[in-house]
This record gives sequence, structure tokens and C-alpha cells, in this order.
Amino acid sequence: MDWLFSLATTLLIFGAAIFILVLVHEFGHFIAAKAFGMRVEQFSIGFPPRLFGKKVGETDYCISGTPLGGYVKIAGMMDESMDASFENEEPKPWEYRSKPVWQRVIVITAGVIMNMVLAYVIFTGVVYNYGVNQIPAENIGGLYIPESSLADKVGFETGDRIVKVNNRELDNIENTRLFSMSDITSSDLSFTVNRDGEEQVLYAPPGFMDEINDEPEFIELLTNALPSRVGATVEDAPAEEAGLEEGDKIVAIDNEPVDYWLQMVEKIQSAENSLLIEVERGGERIQFNVTPEDNLIGIGPVNAFEYFDSVTEHYSLLGSIPKGIGQANDTFMGIINGFKQLLTGAISFRENLGGPVAIASVTAEATERGGMLGFWNITAFLSITLAIMNILPIPMLDGGHLMFLVYEGITRREPSMRVKMALQQIGFILLIGLMIFVTFNDILRYVG
Repeated sequence: MDWLFSLATTLLIFGAAIFILVLVHEFGHFIAAKAFGMRVEQFSIGFPPRLFGKKVGETDYCISGTPLGGYVKIAGMMDESMDASFENEEPKPWEYRSKPVWQRVIVITAGVIMNMVLAYVIFTGVVYNYGVNQIPAENIGGLYIPESSLADKVGFETGDRIVKVNNRELDNIENTRLFSMSDITSSDLSFTVNRDGEEQVLYAPPGFMDEINDEPEFIELLTNALPSRVGATVEDAPAEEAGLEEGDKIVAIDNEPVDYWLQMVEKIQSAENSLLIEVERGGERIQFNVTPEDNLIGIGPVNAFEYFDSVTEHYSLLGSIPKGIGQANDTFMGIINGFKQLLTGAISFRENLGGPVAIASVTAEATERGGMLGFWNITAFLSITLAIMNILPIPMLDGGHLMFLVYEGITRREPSMRVKMALQQIGFILLIGLMIFVTFNDILRYVG
């Protein structure tokens, strides 16, 4: 029954995130329409069929049965319902179609704007409540680079210290990540490393983003700098039974020197027999014979933020705002860069585009690993993604409606209802096809 509980938890967390995003997005359309005197006939979380709700005044506030979205039905506007019954009637003052183009533009873009505002608010709130945990880059020594790893393919060597990313000085490392999202998704990603006292520039190879999907730990390259020091032992595991203790520095395995945690892990996991482990404890060197079980001996690494002397910087509410905006803007640029690479074919469409299954899985995983901090961070990320996706010039999306308004603003005439209806239907087919593709792709990836 564990799998059933896990599935229910995933759906609950995913549902909570989607509810927040859709509610905020549709509220943007709703409040803008109301501000310009437009009649809102329905405010729905979810697409039809309608499940339940209540009509207050002229608006039916409801929850509908298809959970991946929502809509605000504005009088005199052909929307997702493709209702054009008003076509042969005279425009009424409270209808969408009777309002100036600039007002309609604001109504259409209000949902996207609200999603961006939500992301700014979330990131600002996270900074204000949790602060920013930072490690001065100068506190971090060299990296250990396993053979055939993605870092090895980029050109990193054991002992390298990263000093710049995309020519930007690396002063502090936040949340164990050496790179920001906009860094890692840029098409000309470069790293400047200090190697034996000299600086060298390394460039990410073609298809780099695709390979990150197979080796996501590259983003948390700080792990490669951790020393081979025991941060914790598992009760009754081989290491504890042999006599290893928290704080021991493992300096050799089978008389071969080790300096890094990952280097030590490689040797333990490749062992076929008992290991001779030499540790440094209190200025002395002690040797232990340890027999791994399932290629594990039951030890954990030191906490990176404690070992590298991190500092948590707290901000006032006003001080949190620019920091939160900066994080949101970095996320925005990271997603934009990712889309550019998708559209130019620099990275695989199939490997990098996720649907509802992938989003639900990532949302639940982020919450499981980071608690409420993880939940709010992934919700802010999804809010920005939703804003970008919705403003794409595809009929049925906000960007499609905006495209009609731009045409009307330039030509001084509205596209015919027949043209709108045809483009809406094409957009609907495209979106359904895309949804089927990404969902099927998610399932294949999950099964694989």
C-alpha cells in the first residue's frame, strides 16, 4: 500500500500547486475585466464539466471536473468554450468586444502578469522567512572529477576550483548550487577554473542540457568538493561495527590515498571483498577492516554548509524584495534560454519537455526534499513557466488572443468570427496533441 500512499501524496501536492497557480492566473483576468466594466459570467477552476459552485451576482464561481487549468468566461468574448452565439447581436456596453483594444489587451495579459507577480511574491517571501544560506567561494577547495562523468566531458580535472561562470565572478554559492538557472541553460555556457595556479576556460559541449537530464548531480557540483570525512554512521552497519566514528577522516582504502567523498564512494562501491580503511582521528592514524554489504558500509558525508562555514544572511522585508525579484528574473531567463535551445534544436524536445506526470513528480519530490521551502520554490518556478507558456502566440492561449488584438490594433478591424473560430480549433487540436505527446512521453520516461 506504500505506492498508493505515495501516489495520493503526489496528487495532493500537485493539486495544491495547480490550484494556487490557476486561481491566481484566472483572478488576474477576472479583476481586470471587472475593473473595465466587463461582465464575468463564470469563474471556473478546472475545465468542464462543472461539478459544483455558487452564483453570486452575475458570476458563477465553480469547480469543474477537468483539473488541468481554468477559465474566466467574459461576456462578448469567444474563449475556450468557442461560444459565438453573440455574433449577430449588437455589442452591449458590458461586453468584452465593445471595449477599446488597450483595455482588452490588459484583460488578456492580466493572467500572465499575475503569475509573474506570484513568483516575485513567493521568492521574496522565501528570502524574508528563510534567509539566504551562502558559502563564500573562497572556502571551497578543489573538485573531484570522476572519469566519464559529465564534468569530465566538459573538461574539468580533479583539483580544479571554479572561479567564474559565464565570465561572472563566483563569490558565493547558494543552496549547494554553483550555477544559477540562467547560467546552466545559456547556449554558450563557460566555466573559468583555477588549475595549478592558472586560469583556464572550459566550454559546455553540444547537447549539454540533454546530458544534464541523465546526470542532474552536475548542477550540485559542490558535492564533488566534499572531503572523505565521516559525517554520520548508520547504526549496526558495517562501518559502525568495525569502529568508524563520526568525524573520522578517511585517508586511504586498501593503501590507496583518498581525499574526496566521491572518490571514496567509488572505491567502496567497486569493492568485492573486505576493505582496509585507514582513518585519521585525533592526530593519529587507525586502520579498520570493513566488509561492505550491498556495496555500502553505512556512512554519510559531512554537511556542506557546516563544513565550508556557510553564513545565513537574513533580510528585512524591503531588503528581501530585490533579492526575490533577482531570483525570479534568473528563473525567467533560465526558462527562456531553455525554450530557445528547444526551438533551435540544440537540445532534445523529447528529453526536456515535461507534461502533467513529470510536473507532478517533480513537485512532490521538491516538497519531500525541501518541505514547504521546496514546495514554494517549485510553485514559483511553475508560475513563471505557466506565464511564459500562456503568452505564446498560439490560439486558445492568452498569447493567441493577444495576437488577434495586435492585428486589430494595426489594421483597425477585428478578425472575422470565422477566422477566429478556425484558428481556435487549430490551436485546440495542437494543444491536445501536445498534451497527449508530453503525457505519453512522461509515462515512457517514468517506466524507463
